[in-house]
Amino acid sequence: MTDRAAQALYLLALNPVAEVRADPNSYGFRPHRGTADALGQCFIVLAKRDSPRVVFDADIKSCFDRISHEWLVANIPMDKAILRKWLAAGFVEGGVSYATEEGTPQGGIISPVLANLTLDGLERVARATVGGRALVNVVRYADDFLITARTPAQLEQRIIPAVTAFLAERGLELSQEKSRITTIDTGFDFLGVTLRKYRSRQGGKLLMMPARKSVKAFLGDVRERIKAHNGVALGQLIGLLNPRIRGWANYYRHVVSSAVFSKVDRVIFDAMVRWMRRRHPNKGFAWLRRRYFRRCGARSWVLSAAPASQAVTESSPLDLFRASSVAIRRHVKVQSAATAFDPEWRDYFRRRRAILRRDVPPKRSPRESPAQPGRVTAAEREA
Repeated sequence: MTDRAAQALYLLALNPVAEVRADPNSYGFRPHRGTADALGQCFIVLAKRDSPRVVFDADIKSCFDRISHEWLVANIPMDKAILRKWLAAGFVEGGVSYATEEGTPQGGIISPVLANLTLDGLERVARATVGGRALVNVVRYADDFLITARTPAQLEQRIIPAVTAFLAERGLELSQEKSRITTIDTGFDFLGVTLRKYRSRQGGKLLMMPARKSVKAFLGDVRERIKAHNGVALGQLIGLLNPRIRGWANYYRHVVSSAVFSKVDRVIFDAMVRWMRRRHPNKGFAWLRRRYFRRCGARSWVLSAAPASQAVTESSPLDLFRASSVAIRRHVKVQSAATAFDPEWRDYFRRRRAILRRDVPPKRSPRESPAQPGRVTAAEREA
């Protein structure tokens, strides 16, 4: 049995254990959870009129590379001898073998689960530092997390010292460069999304939009791809760009992205026109339009490599994908207590999959208790 196959078997065995131990609001590397769920929880926590306004935007320094081997061996429920061998196996780069004295296996498929097991308990520790209704909430995705509080003093004097001690026991520490205390009125970036509450008579409106850094990096990557393929056919270039544009737009389809999507389409359109002009420096724009654009329904400027014989009202895979064609839809956040390995939640996940596919409308009786396993609450349908 190969090392990777062995890790896969242990992953199957560890996943149920990790789910039982998991923090309710941990969303990274867990079945049926993702970044959209983490952002949905942020909306639930921060969007209300009486929501906490102080946020600790935290990041763990080199989390996967610095987890204590001693802590892992002492606390991970698996064969200790095999775990020690994996942790000490090292890695090979450029034909050179490097030993590992800390951190999880480089490239190991079991590493994310080991990291989650290491960080589980962080939410409980943060909440335990302040009693009463202190508005302390924790939302974590892998090693990125945020903690809300009523005042900066609560974070500085109680919560952050407790979190620091929790991490130090596991050989970890907060990144001083990436961790900061801020307010929801100032705004902050989390998982590529900017969260900011704009004041109003109703107590403020929370907007979640694609972060400027993410938009800039995405457009820079698209421009580089276009410049690097000056000599290829249009169909090949569109085939390279479409998956990238579609994937990026789908990631942000659950937040306030319409204006950003339109801007992205304009920038990519301009970059493609420059690509055409470099290929045909002696041709006018009217010639370029006849060569590269076609009409599709009400749209007159469809950049396409589709054959001229194709019906003008029919879209084609050879059309350049538009980010603005992705519909904005509020994500149905997974219930915090739901776990894929508990039979009581089986019907819940079945209904949730149907809702996410939009095959079944999210109808629920008002008499159903939101705390009962398997229920899809109104708040989660709206979040």
